[in-house]
Amino acid sequence: MIVRRDGSSVGSIGGGALEAAASKVAGEVFRTGNARIMKFNLTGADAASMQMICGGRVEVLVEPITCNPTNVTVFKTLQEALRENAKCYLIADFGPVDGTMEKITHCVALEDGSVVGDFKLSRELLETLKEKAYRSSYPILVDGEGRRFFVERCFAPSTVYIFGAGHISQKLAVLAEMAAFRVVVLDDRAEFANPERFPSADDIKVIDSFGSCCDGLEIDSDSFLVIVTRGHVHDKTALTRALATKARYIGMLGSKRKRDELFRLLLSEGFSENQLRRVHCPIGLEIKAETTVEIAFSIVSQLISARAQPSEDKYVMSHLNP
Repeated sequence: MIVRRDGSSVGSIGGGALEAAASKVAGEVFRTGNARIMKFNLTGADAASMQMICGGRVEVLVEPITCNPTNVTVFKTLQEALRENAKCYLIADFGPVDGTMEKITHCVALEDGSVVGDFKLSRELLETLKEKAYRSSYPILVDGEGRRFFVERCFAPSTVYIFGAGHISQKLAVLAEMAAFRVVVLDDRAEFANPERFPSADDIKVIDSFGSCCDGLEIDSDSFLVIVTRGHVHDKTALTRALATKARYIGMLGSKRKRDELFRLLLSEGFSENQLRRVHCPIGLEIKAETTVEIAFSIVSQLISARAQPSEDKYVMSHLNP
């Protein structure tokens, strides 16, 4: 949340008394020029006084951002990286681990290894900070080389590739984007795969056929493949291509009967049971979904669950029913 000198603000840290207290402290920070960390225990006296009994502890960093040339360069670089969907990390140096935090300096670490900002990092420390922040949805504190750093991953590392541009895909693309996935929609019909139908998608590709649906895509262990084409033949074609990738998640729309028939056919064609165990079919969590919106919700819920698996799990497995 940004609090201006006149007390107005942009964004939110949850509202209520906690946000009001942080906004009040922001006025003091403007006067002193020194950052502060506010700590709240929402299970004790703080919770009672603030009428917040949700439990847990909260720490709020209140930091002055001055309009000096270095900060302007840092945040312009960050803005450009976000606009281009480039991988970047915002890093703040809180000072010595055992020292008093007063002035905070910033830098932006870019995908090419370059760093823009007020301080320099050793290559080893930079890689450590990036690795620790990569899997976290929230900013993290990391100690290194005697100093304390606040590191925020400023991009969505996980891409959902949606094969098929039908009605479910339209809802799925919106929900996946809201869940901080990068969304790519692919179909062989330009009248379906277009910005008018998928305004929130990060990329839309009109492919020659589903036989080449994975060609040219950067599919890795942070990729999630969702197969929702217009027919069984296209589903099978897309699935055979998906199984040749290192995707973290592969899901396909369809009933258990359809899955079993298709899997028997793929086994006869040389695919192994281990390969087929990678496939979530029927796709989505079991929430009794019936409408297109409900089905999309169940799929995105499963994507979120798969994304949260420990990083050492190369693939998220499901099991074949007998």
